[in-house]
Amino acid sequence: MSSTMGKIKIIKGDITTLACDAIVNAANSSLLGGGGVDGAIHYAAGPELLAECRTLHGCRTGEAKITKGYKLPSRFVIHTVGPVYFEHTPVEAEEFLTSCYENSLNLAKENGLKTIAFPLISAGVYGYPQKDAIKVAVETMKSHQNDFDEITLVLFGVREFGIAEDDYPEFVEN
Repeated sequence: MSSTMGKIKIIKGDITTLACDAIVNAANSSLLGGGGVDGAIHYAAGPELLAECRTLHGCRTGEAKITKGYKLPSRFVIHTVGPVYFEHTPVEAEEFLTSCYENSLNLAKENGLKTIAFPLISAGVYGYPQKDAIKVAVETMKSHQNDFDEITLVLFGVREFGIAEDDYPEFVEN
């Protein structure tokens, strides 16, 4: 790996425990907390995160907004709203999901951040097929890797980690 190219890695774990410049929250459009990774991030960050999110007045699908990390080991949280898969055509859903990663990475870059970690956006209750969601994540991360020291995809479940091991073994760290 050349020193000018950022490192992409895929790990299995809990995104709320990572010490990096920013973690990305797969938020709902209210930004006021929810289930899954969104609820876990709000819980771990403490009530100050919710208070700051209230000032952001929500977020549209595919867009991203940044807050402080508060009690999290990460300095910032970038909130993005993924598509609900069955509310869109597959092409539209992929465009929205790509925008989530693109806009989050651009926001991180604008704020001078060098390390960022993503969950698998929209692949839980929002119904995006996991294999396809991993492909969108990795391909978008690859197109931005020179702007960052490290971009991490954090997978929570055994099933999606197995897909990543099969499809992108060069990035998987056990």
